[in-house]
Amino acid sequence: MKTLIHPTAVIHPKSELHHTVQVGAYAVIGAHVKVGPETIIGAHAVLEGPCEIGAQNQIFTGAAIGMEPQDLKFVGEPTWVKIGDNNLIREYVTINRATGAGEATVIGDGNLLMAYVHVAHNCVIEDQVVIANSVALAGHVHIESRARLSGVLGVHQFVHIGRQAMVGGMARIDRDVAPYMLVEGNPARVRTLNLVGLKRSGMDSADLQMLKKAFRILYRSDLSFKDALEQLELLGDSEELQHLRRFLLLSQMPGRRGLIPSKGKKGASDES
Repeated sequence: MKTLIHPTAVIHPKSELHHTVQVGAYAVIGAHVKVGPETIIGAHAVLEGPCEIGAQNQIFTGAAIGMEPQDLKFVGEPTWVKIGDNNLIREYVTINRATGAGEATVIGDGNLLMAYVHVAHNCVIEDQVVIANSVALAGHVHIESRARLSGVLGVHQFVHIGRQAMVGGMARIDRDVAPYMLVEGNPARVRTLNLVGLKRSGMDSADLQMLKKAFRILYRSDLSFKDALEQLELLGDSEELQHLRRFLLLSQMPGRRGLIPSKGKKGASDES
């Protein structure tokens, strides 16, 4: 077992590491850090607790996970970082604990966080999300599964980014990104469906056609938001359409930021 842990690593006796965990040179693992099977922790990485990390993750050089939140409301209450399985967390990624007793910053399974990504307090990143270099997520951001964020962009606090959405590089994301859409520019605007991503996911052609119709209703019509939602209900009852309608409705709830509008012709989403 000792051959898996570099002799210069500093590991707190109150941490829990599965015997298959590998720890690189000068890594520091604090108290109340739990790491699952076959996870690899690179040189100079720092993990503080409370923090739970699952199986078969790879944490690269200099990553800092489980530090206190950068939030003036935090007063030392017990909070968490919880990370699932099979994630790639690249060089110098920072993932902060949550604010609010018992709350957690959550990373799901199969995600890729490229170098210098910052994940602030209370964020939730679901599964199979790709976040490119130097992306900064403010507090309470929620990113649904299989979304893609290009490099060097910022996401405002409390923003939600929908399932299989694509966000272009160097954008300022200050409102919700609807599922399946491609957003880019500054100010950010919905340009089209994320067609490349949807096709690569193996989406059924009939479901893809329904989403194309939904896009035209939301972003290329003169319908009000209420009327657009009624039209979406008439399109069908696929799981994708149900998820899209639910996301759109929740985006209008108190505490949410509304929807990023479309480019050019006024669409129903521009009323949010």
